[in-house]
Amino acid sequence: MTTIDRREFLTTTSGALALAAFATDTNALTSTGTLMSTQPSAFSSIHERQALPFNPSKLDGLSEKLILSHWENNYGGSVKALNTVKQKLLAMQQDANLPAFIYNDLKREHLMRTGSVVLHELYFGNLGGHGKADTALQKALTDAFGSLATWEQEFKRMGAGLGGGSGWVVLGYNLHSGLLENYWQWDHLHAPSATLPLLVMDMYEHSYQMDYGAGAAQYIDAFWLNIHWDTVSTRLDKALKMREVWLAGGAR
Repeated sequence: MTTIDRREFLTTTSGALALAAFATDTNALTSTGTLMSTQPSAFSSIHERQALPFNPSKLDGLSEKLILSHWENNYGGSVKALNTVKQKLLAMQQDANLPAFIYNDLKREHLMRTGSVVLHELYFGNLGGHGKADTALQKALTDAFGSLATWEQEFKRMGAGLGGGSGWVVLGYNLHSGLLENYWQWDHLHAPSATLPLLVMDMYEHSYQMDYGAGAAQYIDAFWLNIHWDTVSTRLDKALKMREVWLAGGAR
């Protein structure tokens, strides 16, 4: 499994169906679309920081210094924090008298750190390319948005709206509705249900301040120059196959 595949394997919405559809080994599925392999422990599993799938010195308009700082400090910090939170949650299972509100404070942190890790891995995973979307992806975006230009305009406009603050812009495929849409995410905690991210753009200031200061629009243009379109296409292909499993499983 490649670095990008490992990253995508960790990034689906909920349940075994999501994991199964992004797995590269189709033998992991039964005839009913369920996952046969044993699931990792919810409490004791440790997340490892994923290597960058590209050479950070080769990006166009995004400096190596920026990318490495982002990867090591922001993404790396979230990986460490997530593992710490999970260790605390494991220890708390032994305390039957622990107040629920205290436990839930840590679960909120768990949700936030998980979101940060997943979104950062998807973000780095869709960088390192150039050129433009292939014909199939262009057709899918044109079908969904009326034209490729309309989709791009909305995606970039949403990013500009988040400039100077925080959040993510995500092109996602919703397994429940079958819709391909752009989603606005203010933070790591909230995302549309049953949606697989296909293209992720980080709009937290740490993703561009070192290179562009407050110039979020310049960062968005630089991001566009470095999209790894093959990765976006692969994610869409997997999402479309996954919806077949989702529907076959009786999700309604």
